[in-house]
Amino acid sequence: MQAPTLAAHGTDPGTVVAPTGTAPFVLSRPHGTVVGDGVADRWSCVGDAAAALRAGTVRAVVGALPFDPDHPAALTAPHALTHAAAPITDTGIALPRIGIDAALPSEREHVDRITTALTRLRSDDDLVKVVLARTLVLRADRPVTAGQLLHRLAGNDPHGNAFAVDLSPAGGSSHGRYLVGASPEVLVRRHGDRVTAHPLAGSAPRHTDPEIDRRTGAELAASTKNLTEHAHVVADLRANLEPLCIELDIPDRPTLTSTRQLWHLGTSVSGRLRDPSVTALDLAVAVHPTPAVCGTPTAAARELIRELEGDRGFYAGAIGWCDAAGDGEWMVAIRCAVLDADGRTITAHAGGGIVAESDPDDELAETTTKFGTVLDALAVHR
Repeated sequence: MQAPTLAAHGTDPGTVVAPTGTAPFVLSRPHGTVVGDGVADRWSCVGDAAAALRAGTVRAVVGALPFDPDHPAALTAPHALTHAAAPITDTGIALPRIGIDAALPSEREHVDRITTALTRLRSDDDLVKVVLARTLVLRADRPVTAGQLLHRLAGNDPHGNAFAVDLSPAGGSSHGRYLVGASPEVLVRRHGDRVTAHPLAGSAPRHTDPEIDRRTGAELAASTKNLTEHAHVVADLRANLEPLCIELDIPDRPTLTSTRQLWHLGTSVSGRLRDPSVTALDLAVAVHPTPAVCGTPTAAARELIRELEGDRGFYAGAIGWCDAAGDGEWMVAIRCAVLDADGRTITAHAGGGIVAESDPDDELAETTTKFGTVLDALAVHR
């Protein structure tokens, strides 16, 4: 299967395109696009990749971290790490018909899993939140490439967010697969000694009526349930970043941010590194997974996810890059799907945070809304 790359590097947002080619990594963001081109080395162990970067034997590390840190990563040392000043644009690439082949689990089974989690949350004083996800298996009438999906995802995102990552370094069933998506959530970013993050937790669906949409956002911003859920994410991020930073600025309250499908509560976090040798990859490992995709406390929530879901693979992991200077950016791997090596099977993922006050049907509806990022971009027949 062909992989995505950049064919042009321009300063005009309308000139950046990413047709199929040879790159194992592409990340499109509002402030620009990063491409890891070629393969100099590969690792399934994060520690080995971090050591090579620190030793100066590689120029950069790009790729994906799995949801479960005990599972293999998919990291690559590219021959070249290139930057473009603009996000990728959709150049009108046509896709074959793509439809939903299966829901795993079924909607009713997912509601049952949420009900089981609620019983645990309401009886266990230590477990505060758990994030549960479900998948849709999509089938294309003929093979598609990661580059085509990347285009469509970037073009459907108002900010040009999109990514495509070769998962082959993880080995096993990951060989030949690509993780593609359009994540709105920055796990962590490093530029020099500056560290930034923008965690998202707490959401509500957008509405086509501007007044209803505005009111929905205002209600989210005032929701005690969602503010509490968001506070757990921020507290966890603070606890993980404080030992690494000599300055850390975290606002007292989140602000509203939005995608085409959802309102989110978000907090802009910024700080200054204590030790300049700490890289963007080190920071990603330190803060992942956050309660936004796992739960609170992390260990108990992860164990319940293993029990109810099984292996998530790279969904709710992290994707990003880190260069030889230690700079880089890592995104939370949400609003995403895995493209199989056959080019026809696409497995999309969506989840939501469950707390004691959650309503199972509302939580199911939230996952349906979140699937919209992938389904709408790929014009999936439902």
